Amino acid sequence: MKILIADSMHPSLFDMLETRGWEYAYHPEYRREDIKAALLEYEGLFIRSKTLLDQELLAAGKKLRFIARAGAGLDLIDLKVVKEMRIEVFHAGKGNRDAVAEQALGMLLSLFNNLLKADREVRQGIWDREGNRGIELMGKTVGLIGYGNNGSATAKRLSGFGCEVLAYDKYRDHYGDQYATESSMEEITQKADIFSLHVPLTDLSRYLIDDDFIAKCAKPFFLVNLSRGEIVKLDAVVKGLQSGKIRGACLDVLENEKIGKLTSAQQEAFDYLRASDHVVLTPHIGGWTHESYVRINEVLVQQIEEWL
Repeated sequence: MKILIADSMHPSLFDMLETRGWEYAYHPEYRREDIKAALLEYEGLFIRSKTLLDQELLAAGKKLRFIARAGAGLDLIDLKVVKEMRIEVFHAGKGNRDAVAEQALGMLLSLFNNLLKADREVRQGIWDREGNRGIELMGKTVGLIGYGNNGSATAKRLSGFGCEVLAYDKYRDHYGDQYATESSMEEITQKADIFSLHVPLTDLSRYLIDDDFIAKCAKPFFLVNLSRGEIVKLDAVVKGLQSGKIRGACLDVLENEKIGKLTSAQQEAFDYLRASDHVVLTPHIGGWTHESYVRINEVLVQQIEEWL
């Protein structure tokens, strides 16, 4: 079996493939046209998130048997086309779920305790205790939208903080457990102090958090997004922060993550968010730890081996 690795991967992957006798070519420098030109030779493809695997590109993979996505999201893969072509798709949701959960808690705790603001001030010689009085996570009601790998791992961490965790997942039934209570979206919008998003990007989830959603929420709330940027309309978040309906936001992902190529409207929203002490921003690093970098390989290789 010949495998094309068309993205940067932790070198632990190479030993895993060689141990199993799987031939591979490592070309992290390949772009779309390079992948398209080479794909005919390969039965497997390892990819991260730089390339859209649409019908045009996949048509070149006449021998392609599987795609291994080194991450959780599958929004850059045309799943309808791969199903028609009988190509198996693997993803590494189990590989980075713990890293995502820890990132979510880290961002929330930073926001609640003014850690970024206080750190900046102390470095400038400002010693303002009252202005940095924090909020406790204990006793808050957290609404998790999406209860798969990342959502359930986040719920497990939240349980240690004495939170009531409500979970809604459109695609699952009977998923409540010791860490979260299965709930409707209506119940969550009535009760949640914190919303944390753990859903894939689809036509249904795109701009789920907009002006209408925010208006439906009974209480002012904190927003956490470590899923996909296009699930949240940033101008709606800005308006929510300005009105007080959104008390704070932790955003690891943005509508447009090419910071140097924002539209004028996106730039206006981004400028407001980056100037706000009620917002914590990180560059899509949820799940991006040294440990998950290796674990993703282990999860993918195990899945492929079991499938074979």
